Amino acid sequence: MTDISDYTLYSGGLKGAEAEFGRCAEEWGIQEVNFSFKGHKMDRVKDVRVLSEEELKQGDISMEIVSKRMHRTYAEADKIRKVIQSIFHVVNNGYQIFAIGWIQPDDTVKGGTGWAVELGKLFNRPVSVYDQDKNKWFTWKDNSWQEDRPKIEYKTFAGTGTRHLTDKGKKAIRELFERSFGPAQK
Repeated sequence: MTDISDYTLYSGGLKGAEAEFGRCAEEWGIQEVNFSFKGHKMDRVKDVRVLSEEELKQGDISMEIVSKRMHRTYAEADKIRKVIQSIFHVVNNGYQIFAIGWIQPDDTVKGGTGWAVELGKLFNRPVSVYDQDKNKWFTWKDNSWQEDRPKIEYKTFAGTGTRHLTDKGKKAIRELFERSFGPAQK
């Protein structure tokens, strides 16, 4: 039997997917850490860790590199920089990465969620994405997205994703927890 109290979810606490990951963690009795920074608006304010300027700088990376990995440019680079820096902490702390969003034709994932996915790939971590258009989970294996039914298999994991969570996306998160841990504790 898995000791759920040994598991920790790392997230950003934003509305949508991240808030749902947090609600599930709470229901299943899993520890939760939500990274934030001064001025960041969160939906889920449970177990918040506000990053200092020095800590944010640990996740600093050239916007040119981000643009190259994501195959897009960022008009307001300064505005998104702190978000990208905080995503680093989510991925750096959570070994296994779960994201909810949309896989694009170039194999990146739409929006800021995509940076968490790209960091997971760069760090050679297990990365799974629930694509809300295809209504399926995919895991990055052998340099491609492969359909999968992932489970939470590592004691530290990241839960991130779109603010525009669909009912099917919400159900996918809940089913991920059920597959991994059985029925909710609370």
